[in-house]
Amino acid sequence: MFRFKKLDIFIIKQFGLLFVGTFFICQFVLMMQFLWRYVDDLIGKGLSLEVMAQFFWYMGLMLMPQAFPLAILLSSLITFGNLGESSELTAIKAAGISLMQAFRGLIVIVVLITIASFYFQNVIGPDANKSFLQLLVSMKQKSPELEIPEGVFYDGIPGSNIYVQKKDLKTGKLYGIMIYRMTNSYEDAAIILADSGMMQSTAEKKHLLLTLWSGEWFENMRSQDLAGSANVPYRRETFAHKRIVLDFDGEFNLTDMAGISADARGKGMPQIFHDLDSMRVFNDSVGRSFLYEAKMRTFYLPQLTKKDSLRAMTLGVSPKTNFDSIVAKLSKDKRREVVKNAMEYAQMEVNDMSFKSDYAKGLNRRVRTHQIEAINKVTLALSCIIFFFIGAPLGAIIRKGGLGVPVIISVLVFIVYYIFENSGAKMARDDNWNVWFGKWISTAVLTPLAVFFTYKANNDSVVFNFDLYRDIARRMLGLRTKRNVTLKEVIIEDPNYQQDAQLLKQVNNDIGQYSEHHRLMYPPNPIKVFFREGDDHEIERINEQLETIIEDLGNTRDKLILTELNHYPTIATHAHTRPFRRKWMNIVTGLILPVGIFFYCRMLRFRRRLYKDLRVIKKTNDRIADYIIINKV
Repeated sequence: MFRFKKLDIFIIKQFGLLFVGTFFICQFVLMMQFLWRYVDDLIGKGLSLEVMAQFFWYMGLMLMPQAFPLAILLSSLITFGNLGESSELTAIKAAGISLMQAFRGLIVIVVLITIASFYFQNVIGPDANKSFLQLLVSMKQKSPELEIPEGVFYDGIPGSNIYVQKKDLKTGKLYGIMIYRMTNSYEDAAIILADSGMMQSTAEKKHLLLTLWSGEWFENMRSQDLAGSANVPYRRETFAHKRIVLDFDGEFNLTDMAGISADARGKGMPQIFHDLDSMRVFNDSVGRSFLYEAKMRTFYLPQLTKKDSLRAMTLGVSPKTNFDSIVAKLSKDKRREVVKNAMEYAQMEVNDMSFKSDYAKGLNRRVRTHQIEAINKVTLALSCIIFFFIGAPLGAIIRKGGLGVPVIISVLVFIVYYIFENSGAKMARDDNWNVWFGKWISTAVLTPLAVFFTYKANNDSVVFNFDLYRDIARRMLGLRTKRNVTLKEVIIEDPNYQQDAQLLKQVNNDIGQYSEHHRLMYPPNPIKVFFREGDDHEIERINEQLETIIEDLGNTRDKLILTELNHYPTIATHAHTRPFRRKWMNIVTGLILPVGIFFYCRMLRFRRRLYKDLRVIKKTNDRIADYIIINKV
């Protein structure tokens, strides 16, 4: 029987606090990304706070299943990254507890979140999707809030275009007004010019009352009786004061739910499977109907029976009649008419087949969208488990907590998941891929990664240890850290200053002899570098002796000596001789000419740097030795 132990409870607490925080962060990011898609439909509509609150509420409910896997990925990465960074994970393993045993408490929690995610998508999500789509369609259909700009034609009022040259924001007056109204057609359009005016909304917000001063009204008088007349009379009216009522619905009304309820996103799994059966039956009946019509009208040429042959001969047409010869005997006008009728019939059949093809594609697309939505509910829930087995092992391997490295890795993993998920869904929706292949491709790609990361983390692999790769890169580029010798709080044994001074003098003598013998400023023979063995054991001995002296003098309390010790450079004892320690690697590098040239130039750089380092070491040795001898430390 499974029981939570103290370690499980400890890790669950660490994970739970991070999960709550990262969940709200992921939810906020997803909502902002989703909001940008519809920002144009919301701006300028004069929507109330209640409507906007409903919009964000339903959007949050709709995006919650997508926030679950992201929050699990990020929180598991940070949790085990913190445990690794604080050496708590090392202590857990030292106690004989494997990584999978440390995971077991969180595995139970993640499985419960997975079940909750699936339940949410199957029960709560469909209603939230339908309400959100209904609200979104209603927002798109709402007339925009009346805000007429200056200097441009405004078409936000149905049936009218209004131009305002200038407006007074304090009084609400409009100046230089031009109105272009169109009721039924372009022939009966009206143009209204006014010196100034004011616009107000009626109490029921169904109309606009436009009051104009000092203007003219031009309107065509075209009607049904004058439809055949070439000359169209018009009416011109000059007015000092006039009121016009314009249709303008300023209220927010929810659209009908009938068209939205058929959307697959607003259905649970049982309803999707029920509707899929109905759609398949309907599609099959439509397909059989189209096939029968195509056979009978376009492609079907029945074999003539004996009775049909007798009937055809009675009418004067033999089954072996050559219709081309019959057409050739017709007159040019009759032949032209026959060809025209045949082309019209062929074009009509092509248009009919194109319409039926589009209709059939629409029916099949509807089936695929329902299949995609059904599979999506499963894959999105399973992604919670997959993301946990990616995030937790990576956190244990990288051992970096906080919001730095974990956020970067989470973003990279999510980008991979997003590309495969959306590309597969689009290809499946467009019938380029099989629906099952398109929707399961992201899961199929990430599952092996989760298994691989879990295996590597359970075996204490350093494959993804960024510190290891950073050190390798620093060595390859010749970068090195500065020496940092500080005053120790507790010193067990004081250094032997006189002996260290004599050893520093001896190191200087060895460096002098080494410099005369090796001539570091001259380029070595490339054949000797790449194809012969010859490590520099002398510089290794000098470096070991110097490091021993530095370690002994590091126990001093003299600040001047400590300062001088930090002037010593760290020496690379091998890079100035050959690229690699293995002979076969040097031979391969030498045979590949461009690579060999690069590593040869790199070796020359290290030789010059060693020459400068040895000069710095000699000067520092002299200063420390003279200070010890003079001050008799």
